[in-house]
Amino acid sequence: CATIIAWDSISAARVPIGHYIVDFVCHEKKIIIEVDGGQHFNQTESDRHRDQWLTNQGFRILRFWNTEVLLNFQGVLQKIYMEPCEPSS
Repeated sequence: CATIIAWDSISAARVPIGHYIVDFVCHEKKIIIEVDGGQHFNQTESDRHRDQWLTNQGFRILRFWNTEVLLNFQGVLQKIYMEPCEPSS
C-alpha cells in the first residue's frame, strides 16, 4: 500500500505491542513488518502463536528474511508498496 510507505508513519525498530516486540509497525494501517534472522528457523511454533495474537488484534504481518532485505531491498520495498491498504475479508 503506497500510503504506508511514508516512513514517518512507521515506528522505529523494536516496538512493543502487547507482550510482543515487533520490528516495524504502521499503527494507522495496522501493518507489522518483520525482518527475521536465522533464529526463526527454530521458532516456527512460537512465531505462529505470536502472529495469531497480533492478527487477532487486527494487524497484518509482512515477513522478510534478513538476507532478502540485504540483497534485494528494492524488491522488499516493492512488496510492501503492493500490499493492499485494507485487510482482506
